Amino acid sequence: MAKLRARLFGVLVLLTGLLTVTGVQPATADGLPDSLWFDEPAAATLTADNGHFTDGLGREVVLRGYNVSGETKLAENDGLPFASVADARKSATALRALGGGNSVRFLLSWAAAEPVRGQVDTAYLAAATAQLRAFLDAGIRVFPDFHQDLYSRHLFDPDSWYSGDGAPKWVVDAGDYPDESCGVCLFWGQNITQNEAVKQASYDFWHNANGVQDAFLTTAQKTMAYVQQHLSAAEFAGVVGFDPLNEPYAGTYDSGQTSRTWERDVLWPFYTKFRARMDAAGWQAKPAFVEPNLFWNANLDFQKQEGGLLDAGTLGPRYVFNTHFYDQKAISGVFMWGKARDGQYATDFGTVRDRASAAGTTGVVSEFGHPLSGSVSDKAPTVLKAMYQALDSRLPGSTWWDRPASSGPVLSGTQWQWDLYNGRHQELMNDNPDKVLTSGDAWNDEDLSAVALDGSGQPVLRQDARLLDRVYPSATAGTTVAFTYEDRSRDGSTTLTWNPVPSSLPQVSQLVGGGQYSLLLWRSDGTDAPTEVHLPASFPAAATTVVSDLGTTSAPPAYTRATPVAAAPEPGGTGARRLLLTAPDSGTLHYALITNGASAPSDGLLSAARTELSAWAAAKAG
Repeated sequence: MAKLRARLFGVLVLLTGLLTVTGVQPATADGLPDSLWFDEPAAATLTADNGHFTDGLGREVVLRGYNVSGETKLAENDGLPFASVADARKSATALRALGGGNSVRFLLSWAAAEPVRGQVDTAYLAAATAQLRAFLDAGIRVFPDFHQDLYSRHLFDPDSWYSGDGAPKWVVDAGDYPDESCGVCLFWGQNITQNEAVKQASYDFWHNANGVQDAFLTTAQKTMAYVQQHLSAAEFAGVVGFDPLNEPYAGTYDSGQTSRTWERDVLWPFYTKFRARMDAAGWQAKPAFVEPNLFWNANLDFQKQEGGLLDAGTLGPRYVFNTHFYDQKAISGVFMWGKARDGQYATDFGTVRDRASAAGTTGVVSEFGHPLSGSVSDKAPTVLKAMYQALDSRLPGSTWWDRPASSGPVLSGTQWQWDLYNGRHQELMNDNPDKVLTSGDAWNDEDLSAVALDGSGQPVLRQDARLLDRVYPSATAGTTVAFTYEDRSRDGSTTLTWNPVPSSLPQVSQLVGGGQYSLLLWRSDGTDAPTEVHLPASFPAAATTVVSDLGTTSAPPAYTRATPVAAAPEPGGTGARRLLLTAPDSGTLHYALITNGASAPSDGLLSAARTELSAWAAAKAG
């Protein structure tokens, strides 16, 4: 019923859009254009429906992309992700074409939005909205985030080892905080629990000391209203929701209070207030991407705290369960020796799936990543591969083929981070002219950006493209049963193959060879729009082979409604491509193997692989 309502809504939006949008394709007898009729505006509209993101055409949607960007934490561009709209456009095009992303978590700065108490800086909001629009124009969905780390840079002395971001100076001036000190801290995050200034300031925010939480909520409402009013209706459809505040933590708990009761009595009431501000700002149809206690899903036992919004009840479509995950064992260099392995994070990400499901909504891992320089950077290729594997499926590769029906929903996620200025910063740390930071991310010695600019000023990936630009089901017309992707990314000179095709499927194994492959199983529900699968740049048309119950091809043709297996550009004109699988029936189990392993495979091999896959799907997932 929920998907039927979504489809009916989508048709209304689509028909309205066809009356107003210029340049549509010629219509068929049913009044809909034949070529890419399912694109804007209906497909852009998302809801958190029945445990999934669902678009206006009733399809399950997976968001994949990056955080844009840690530059917002810095002062050099006045709290904006980019120095100019031109840089934002360059970043968006590269994120789509090189990084394979269809969404971004777009960072905003409270300090820049409200530099003077009660006065919202409309020039900042205008610049931020213009940069945000650059991503919408590239066909990328956006969810903004009011970002904070260690509460505020204004808590830190000019000669401090660390810095923060978030609250304006006037907020810090209104408090009476001790001189900041972390003591013997090896990592900046230890300030959260060891720096008394950070702890007390955080505590004051959650208890609305000096009215600072009220001020933040008012600024957030004005920011959201500004964005809504200064984007067109079609552009605003691509804004999927809002993340109220990054990585919430109590600072200190009240006497007798636990992490769980703090979430219940302090954090959740804040979210309900923020939700009301969203409604007042014209964001009624968009969910709040609410984060639990920062330490809820930590993978170090001494960090882990009870939580996960356990007492918030059923969140439903007005909220999305939004969390982060970093492997603190791997980052520490002490608690994890060696590299990540197949299935390393299956349990951690399975916990996210289970908690979102229990809360009656969908989940998103809006931050994950690993340092790309320093003493533990050698772990990055395997850690990131294992994290993406866990987003794709809750199973390790070693058991996926044996029990695909247990694969679970494909999780949405945005990697930290996508910063064009990596290694090129000119940041005065804590406004100290004697401490000009240029390397890495220019913030607390971090270096996690997946992108940088080369000598000619063009964006280039800093990580293996096979890892980042991935096959994933961006929109599934029905219910996803299982998905896996073997990216064949590299750790140095070693090819990482964690999910080989089993020997029981010799024709499929021959077809895939040493290439990349993905396998999607889904059950149709009568949705007319096609299932969409992102095709990385490593899957050019001539090298893309598809074996599906819908048909086989060694070079998918251009899309028409009569073509069940086809290819088309991704929206936004960046050169990225997608595979389109059309199955307008209902209740049928479908499968599609997508690989770049074979060069011009014979019809006989395609037919034999299809026979093997049909029998396997019926036995294992039917």
